[in-house]
Amino acid sequence: MAGYAVKELFLTLQGEGRQAGRRAVFLRFAGCNLWSGREADRADAQCTFCDTDFVGLDGVGGGRFADAASLAAAVARRWADGLASGGARPFVVLTGGEPLLQVDDALIEALHGGGFEIAVETNGTLPAPAGIDWICVSPKAGTAVVQRTGDELKVVWPQAGLDMRAMEGWAFRHHLVSPMDGPELRAAEAAAVAFVLAHPRWRLSTQNHKALGIR
Repeated sequence: MAGYAVKELFLTLQGEGRQAGRRAVFLRFAGCNLWSGREADRADAQCTFCDTDFVGLDGVGGGRFADAASLAAAVARRWADGLASGGARPFVVLTGGEPLLQVDDALIEALHGGGFEIAVETNGTLPAPAGIDWICVSPKAGTAVVQRTGDELKVVWPQAGLDMRAMEGWAFRHHLVSPMDGPELRAAEAAAVAFVLAHPRWRLSTQNHKALGIR
């Protein structure tokens, strides 16, 4: 791969899912295969409810990185920011957009070489390369999900057209529903709570980072 296009690279706490509350470097790649990221295209996109800016390279720490070594070094520098003590394996979350458009064996090897545990947050329409330590798939209705194994299946809720019963048969350790953000958030929260009460295989995942006012 001729370099990596990164929207932003920052230190934060993981805000949702089974890893919530954990110190993490977020590596957000530019680009997605389900939406251009431009509002003019949202209505016709395969994913119409995305709340993330992944267009361009202009975010904090963003830019074009020529190779895996330089990007892994930038991730390591972010992890070191304000670190007062160790004792835990460094943790990086590969996200987007759709990170699997760019994540490759070279980057996984470079991040592991720096001691990092690697998580990915993907829409599941592309296969994950080997070596990723934590795979979170967030399927979108109407798309062909090929990544049906992993650690965490996180469904933004509600979405009409998803076969939740079929997804229970996919090989994931954790099954989560996350209320869809937007003007109907309160209704989405109520719907997600009702779903989990009726389907205890699933658990509720909320976006704690938004409540805390962090990225």
